[in-house]
Amino acid sequence: MQDQKNSTKTEAAYQLLRRDILTTRLMPGAPLKLSALRGTYGVGWTPLREALSRLEAERLVTAISNRGFAVAPVSRAELEDLARARMVVEIPLFQESMEKGGREWEDAVVTAHYRLARCKTAVDDPSDDAVDQWDENHEAFHAALLSAATSSWLLRFRSTISDQLRRHHRFLGLAPTLRAAAGLKDGYEEAMDALREAMAIEHHTAIMEAALDRDIERAKALMTAHIGYTLHVYVHTEDGDANKDVARAGSLKAVAG
Repeated sequence: MQDQKNSTKTEAAYQLLRRDILTTRLMPGAPLKLSALRGTYGVGWTPLREALSRLEAERLVTAISNRGFAVAPVSRAELEDLARARMVVEIPLFQESMEKGGREWEDAVVTAHYRLARCKTAVDDPSDDAVDQWDENHEAFHAALLSAATSSWLLRFRSTISDQLRRHHRFLGLAPTLRAAAGLKDGYEEAMDALREAMAIEHHTAIMEAALDRDIERAKALMTAHIGYTLHVYVHTEDGDANKDVARAGSLKAVAG
């Protein structure tokens, strides 16, 4: 009975920490001090340590020798690597889904697109609720596009890549908004234009239409371009001051990309 109770507490701690890491409420690189986490999440030492160990295995947390744990960092190099990995894994899944998908798959894609289209983007509404809603529906749309694929291993790899990309998108995509808040206007408009372009519903609509038409080559080309948009946003926001602004932001939320 005690083992089951501890397991439940560990699972709860794991889910809470994982959620806050993926949504960047716990910022990349932030130290994870057990004493502070106990107060925030209301769980004991053992469940926290076990949860952090699980997250380390997922590369969402890093262990620092003699210093405990920290949220895994993000970087342009890793974002580029993740984008390449996404293309390697997701494009074949997308093609398989288009080849095998029937009426049920089509309905799921159209429904997911409708829900995404009704969301405000973070450019229009940077509130926590709006960002979370867009992020959830954006992921659901891409998952629907792949939902007729049957390769369980590729789908598992895709889930891992998606989680890592999610926090990179939310953290790195926030830089233009933070620069504006800090009064650093240089390059701000270009960065915001890139962010607006990356989140535009029109790209998702074009991908959906090509997929439903079973125009495989066009759909793959559109998806490949779509995967590159987030890196394009980061190129416009990358400079020495951006990361400093993020560190100063504290309670501000990162946006989805």
